[in-house]
Amino acid sequence: MVTGGVLELVPVAEIELDRTNPRIRKFLEMYPDAPTAEQIYLALGAAGDDESESSTSFEKLRNSIVTNRGIIHPIILNRRPDGSLVCIEGNTRVALYKSFLDEKIPGNWASIPALVHEQMDATQADAIRLQVHLVGTRPWDPYSKAKYLHHLRTQDLLPFSQIVDFCGGRQKEVLEFINAYTDMEKYYRPVVPDDGSFDTSRFSGFVELQKPGVKEAIAKSGFTLTDFARWIHEGKLYPLYTVRSLHRILANSKARELFLKHGAKKAMDALDRPDLDKALVDANIDQLSQALSRAIYALPWTEAEKLRKDPGSALAQNLNETLTALTALLSATGDGSASIA
Repeated sequence: MVTGGVLELVPVAEIELDRTNPRIRKFLEMYPDAPTAEQIYLALGAAGDDESESSTSFEKLRNSIVTNRGIIHPIILNRRPDGSLVCIEGNTRVALYKSFLDEKIPGNWASIPALVHEQMDATQADAIRLQVHLVGTRPWDPYSKAKYLHHLRTQDLLPFSQIVDFCGGRQKEVLEFINAYTDMEKYYRPVVPDDGSFDTSRFSGFVELQKPGVKEAIAKSGFTLTDFARWIHEGKLYPLYTVRSLHRILANSKARELFLKHGAKKAMDALDRPDLDKALVDANIDQLSQALSRAIYALPWTEAEKLRKDPGSALAQNLNETLTALTALLSATGDGSASIA
């Protein structure tokens, strides 16, 4: 049984990395020099198997700690019989503190908050690692995250740049969440009969509403955001990712009629799909991705400007659908939706 440790402010110079951790031990054998904080983070697989995603997440962690002038959750240490301290949980954060000292980053990085346990055995240390990494804390649902971000911006009046820094520098995602929460409260809450019917799981539909051109397509077709909220409530936009196809549905008279009667899935079946050249149909995804990249690089500046100025155009919407599909393909969650940590 693991008992509670004692909260202390511990000098980082006195803390050893957890070299018994199998992933770090293997890594240290490969690289005999002292590892950097990012190398430790990658070795621990803290952000999954994709190295580029891990590097991005590491930068978010680093930026968040610098912005907050320290860590929010204390690391966990074990004091051995000889008095030495080994880091059971928080190796990356310890390494970051040490790197901040070396780089002379403004702040107090000489000591770090830690829960210090006395002479834990290997079983107790494993129990802590399992609880932290495999069980973990219960994450907030997206609606609750958005509600909190909205509160920070509109009630606590924190500067938007500061909120973005706290979230690790994901400006577009933070803005989408705040705007989605605002729209959901303004348009969706009034159309549900009571609070018991207010379904926060519909929030991702309002995140999709923030994508370029979606609101414009709704207005251009003579509908309002109150209509959109009713469609969400009535289940016409199900699955919720079909929101991103509204521009195509509403622009097609037959699809629009089916959508208003039966919902987006029926409407999608009625959409005319262009006949593709046999070479395109037979091409694999690697060939298609390379061809698309070349076409984008070769696009005249005037055409690119036209796309940026008219996000509701058919081409712009099709490109956004492609972007969403690619993001979903490469995303750890696989749904392409926003995911503020």
